[in-house]
Amino acid sequence: MRTASQRPDRRRSSRRGRPTERVRRDRSDRAGVDPARGDRERADRDRSARGRGEAVRSRRGRRPPSARARTGTRPSRRKALRRRWVALLSVLTVVGLGYVLLFTPLLSVRTVEVLGLHGLSTDQVIAAAQVPEERPMLRVDTDEIRDRVLALPGVATAEVSRSWPSTIEITITERTAIGFFDTGESLHLVDASGVAFKEVPERPEGLPELRLPRVTPDDPTTRAVTAVLDTIPGPLRERVVAAGARTPGSVELTLADGKTVRWGDAEQTERKAKVLAALLTREGDTYDVSSPELPTVS
Repeated sequence: MRTASQRPDRRRSSRRGRPTERVRRDRSDRAGVDPARGDRERADRDRSARGRGEAVRSRRGRRPPSARARTGTRPSRRKALRRRWVALLSVLTVVGLGYVLLFTPLLSVRTVEVLGLHGLSTDQVIAAAQVPEERPMLRVDTDEIRDRVLALPGVATAEVSRSWPSTIEITITERTAIGFFDTGESLHLVDASGVAFKEVPERPEGLPELRLPRVTPDDPTTRAVTAVLDTIPGPLRERVVAAGARTPGSVELTLADGKTVRWGDAEQTERKAKVLAALLTREGDTYDVSSPELPTVS
C-alpha cells in the first residue's frame, strides 16, 4: 500500500519528463530544422573531411611535377650523349680505315699472280698488265689491267681481282686454234671466233687450212666456217684438212682422202654429222648433206 508521500514523487517525475520533450520539440520547431536533413549534412561533412585528408596524404607522397620532369630527362640526356659519342667514334673509325686503305703502303700491291696459262708465259702477261707496284690495293684500277691483258692476241678472256692483303690475281683463258690461215706471206692460227691470234713459222699438224679470201671475226663467211669446225664431232674433225666457203651457206670440207663434203650452213650440225657418217660408207667423191633430209653422193 502506497503512502501519500510516494504519490507526489511520481507526479513530479512525470511532470519533469513532459516539459523536456516539449522544450526539445519547441526548439526544433523554432529552428525549422528537419532531423533527417541534419543527419545527411553531418554525413556530407564527414565525407568531405575524409576526402581532404586523403588528398593531403596523396600530395605528401607525390613528387612535384618539376621534380619528375628533372629526373625523367636525365636518363634521356645520357642516352643521347652516348649515341653521339658512338656515332662520332664510328665516323672516326671509318675515316681512319679509309686512310689506311687508300693512302698508306700497309695494304699495297706486292705480288701479281697469273692463272690459266697454256701457251703464254707469266712474264708476257705481267708485262702487258702493267700492275703498279706499291700502290694501295683499293686504288688499283682492275678494269684497266684487264683491258691491257685482253690486248694480247692469244687471250680470249681475262679477269682481274684483289687477293688481300697484297696480291693482284689475273685469270685468263687462252684462245684455242681450230685452223690456220695462209696469207701468202705468213701463217696464222685462227680460233673459233675467227680471230687470227698467232703467227707460226710452218703449217701446224692436225689443223685444217681455212681457204677463204680473208679471215676476220666480223666476216659472216669466216664465222660460218669456224662454227662448223668448232661443232662437228671430233672423229670427223680429225679427217678434215681444209674448209672454205663462198657464202655463209655454202661451207665445204675437204677430207684427208680427197673427198669433198658439201656441208651448207652451220645449222643442224649434229644431224648432218650422223647422215654423213652413213654416206661415207658408200663410194663417191662428193657427199652433199646441206639438206640432211635429201643427202646425195656423187
